[in-house]
Amino acid sequence: MTAPTPALSSAARNLHWLLTNLVEEVPGLLSVAVVSSDGLLLLSSDPGRNRQTPAGHSGGPKGSSADLATIVSGVGSLTIGAAKLMDGGGVKQTMVAMEEGSLFVMSISDGSLLGVHATPDCDMSVIAYHMALFVGRAGHVLTPELRSELRQSMETTR
Repeated sequence: MTAPTPALSSAARNLHWLLTNLVEEVPGLLSVAVVSSDGLLLLSSDPGRNRQTPAGHSGGPKGSSADLATIVSGVGSLTIGAAKLMDGGGVKQTMVAMEEGSLFVMSISDGSLLGVHATPDCDMSVIAYHMALFVGRAGHVLTPELRSELRQSMETTR
């Protein structure tokens, strides 16, 4: 995970802590990304680099956490568009089950998204539950000021 710098506000440090807690508490996570409504990566974690992954599995999307952010943003946009066409209301969560993994995307607030890439044998209900906890805790603190701070911190840690 990208380590928070000492200059971060307490709200930003708290969000980093929430993401770290999500990664440490939920088995089967390969990578996690929090993405702003405009598709920019705000927070990320790549626990798959530090844990055993299934044989023949790379541990996350090809490339970097920026790739997961791109995927999350695209899937989020696609499902929002589908919901509008179907008069389905707001999208709460999207799940894609693949042969070699799962992708979960959950709305946080004002268009921000939480994305999780997980192993194929993950417990989907456990992941969805912990994502909902993260969203409930993070949603009210993810203000425009905090999003700006997180974007700047991601740019300086690259």
